Amino acid sequence: MDTTNTMVLVLAIVGALIVVGLIGALLSRYQRSKRLQEKFGPEYERTINEMGDKRQAEHELETRLDHVKKLDIRTLAAEEVDRFTSEWQTTQAEFVDEPLAAIRKADQLLSNVMKAKGYPVEDFEQGVADISVDFPDLVVDYRGLHLIATRGDKEEVSTEEMRKAMVHARALFENLVKDERPVEQQDEKERI
Repeated sequence: MDTTNTMVLVLAIVGALIVVGLIGALLSRYQRSKRLQEKFGPEYERTINEMGDKRQAEHELETRLDHVKKLDIRTLAAEEVDRFTSEWQTTQAEFVDEPLAAIRKADQLLSNVMKAKGYPVEDFEQGVADISVDFPDLVVDYRGLHLIATRGDKEEVSTEEMRKAMVHARALFENLVKDERPVEQQDEKERI
């Protein structure tokens, strides 16, 4: 083989390796996007729309996953479940006469349940980000409830909006107290 043929062969091999590497990187990025989209559901699209950049949004979602893995999320004791459930029933009953006050109590009660389970709640946005990992289909409604609870005096909020917020909040509450995270998200010690 002469030098020209050897050089062409080496360049062809290098070119092929570059193409294979690019295809691998694109495939990996696609699989990552698909995995995050399946994991986070509507929260995936909301995060992309909020950040305006898919790569940055996916990095944010990966960061959330890593953060929640480090938390010591626990199952509530039976006494805690009973106490929180009783508080929830009282709050729901109060909705009839004082809907906005009940919304605010529900918001606080959800925060208390999250804290008891081990989610940090000092920063609402961080709490919402953490909850989005375990309950991605419910986090949008939790944001809505919190928004109504905080803006209620400043803006007119219809009774129907508040009713829907309570219904959705109940779904999150029930999942939190019953520890209905997907099995793969529960700690090993919880599965045994």
